[in-house]
Amino acid sequence: MAEAGTGFLEQLKSCIVWSWTYLWTLWFFIMLFLVYVFRVPLKINDNLSTVSMFLNTLTPKFYVALTGTSSLISGLILIFEWWYFRKYGTSFIEQVSVSHLRPLLGGVDNSAPSAASAAGGDADSSRQSVSECKVWRNPLNLFRGAEYNRYTWVTGREPLTYYDMNLSAQDHQTFFTCDTDHLRPADAIMQKAWRERNPQARISAAHEALELNECATAYILLAEEEATTIVEAEKLFKQALKAGEGCYRRSQQLQHHGAQYEAQHRRDTNVLVYIKRRLAMCARKLGRTREAVKMMRDLMKEFPLLSMFNIHENLLEALLELQAYADVQAVLAKYDDISLPKSATICYTAALLKARAVSDKFSPEAASRRGLSTAEMNAVEAIHRAVEFNPHVPKYLLEMKSLILPPEHILKRGDSEAIAYAFFHLQHWKRVEGALNLLHCTWEGTFRMIPYPLEKGHLFYPYPICTETADRELLPSFHEVSVYPKKELPFFILFTAGLCSFTAMLALLTHQFPELMGVFAKAFLSTLFAPLNFVMEKVESILPSSLWHQLTRI
Repeated sequence: MAEAGTGFLEQLKSCIVWSWTYLWTLWFFIMLFLVYVFRVPLKINDNLSTVSMFLNTLTPKFYVALTGTSSLISGLILIFEWWYFRKYGTSFIEQVSVSHLRPLLGGVDNSAPSAASAAGGDADSSRQSVSECKVWRNPLNLFRGAEYNRYTWVTGREPLTYYDMNLSAQDHQTFFTCDTDHLRPADAIMQKAWRERNPQARISAAHEALELNECATAYILLAEEEATTIVEAEKLFKQALKAGEGCYRRSQQLQHHGAQYEAQHRRDTNVLVYIKRRLAMCARKLGRTREAVKMMRDLMKEFPLLSMFNIHENLLEALLELQAYADVQAVLAKYDDISLPKSATICYTAALLKARAVSDKFSPEAASRRGLSTAEMNAVEAIHRAVEFNPHVPKYLLEMKSLILPPEHILKRGDSEAIAYAFFHLQHWKRVEGALNLLHCTWEGTFRMIPYPLEKGHLFYPYPICTETADRELLPSFHEVSVYPKKELPFFILFTAGLCSFTAMLALLTHQFPELMGVFAKAFLSTLFAPLNFVMEKVESILPSSLWHQLTRI
């Protein structure tokens, strides 16, 4: 019985919603007819006469105050709407309408899905959102103590957001800890240290762990956060390498003795790869680029399956510094594959190599006269491919937008990835004569090839819609996040701007020309209500005047 009653209520509700959704015109005319029928007992004519007499007694000052107040209120709404749109990328009124008013007016699907299917749909949507907005570790991330903190000391600004540092803490716990850490005192201390939010508490815990044992992860923490120069960080990483290699050899011999030993060996492998990669980055920063290239190549040969660190992107940057373009092409041939995930580094490096072949002799005037050669066409297509993957990069390479320190995590195809790429690769584009000129002449042509709105991509998947929100979490507040595609101003911002301007103009005109505006207002109202008066006269001539009395008798 309860289920039958619930089903009847749901059907009744759906019928009412359907009637309000599709039969609103009929409802409107029924309401008008009822108002007309009950105009005598409701004393509508008398009330209208009273209102008209009251309006005739009002002075022009009242209308000036009314229009001025309306202009002020609409101006305040406009300011709030503009601030909300700049901060969150959407209209507040539109969001409230969609979230709260639309369900009340029947904008939700009437068919109630089962709980299982609803849960499955939520899971699918969440998986899709995660796949589109997955945040990656920046393979070229800077050192906190030697670079990020120095920036803070000089400028007083924090280059890293709390969200970014929290992701790094999660990465450290994933890579540098395992379930057996509680069996070793030094590792147990470091397990707690990676969870600490206070940097000084983490550094103190690392020193405490080193007093107990030669702990590789403790040296890593000190090299990342306490060392104030790259030279100091390199010394600490060398000590970490010595301790990490010993742990790796011991766990390698015991990895097949059980699941715990296997987890410990996996942790020791991550630690060793991280140390060697950071040592290679130290060598690159200190000018020993050939040594850094050798270390990266050896690391990729020794651990070919650990692609999560994206060491090939570090190698590409170092090879570009050496101007070893043939070696760069060989690395791209391996990693610029359709089955492998793309990145701005891969796409734009491929475009740079194609541009290098023609950029020194490229002239837009000559190209417009004779057309593009095959090599120039290949270069332009490579640039279009790179821009479609990440449209934010060209503005940083062309120095149309200022750079900041790259975050520790990036969002592929987002502004954070563009900053990370341009921060390290701008010098390589400048080194190739004419490359930036070719980019400047051709990059905007990409957007004519991409469908709008972005239902589908041209060479890649459609550009994700969630990059702006994720980039705002990753990038500091003083940076203006690049947004693609550019969002059009919401209707309510344009509406409130027009309303504010119109009411302000009315207030000014009423104040300057009160009599003329009064005549204009009366003429406007009489013209506006003329069709209604004509319809009322026709209705009164058709319907009997004693209809109300007949209805009361019935």
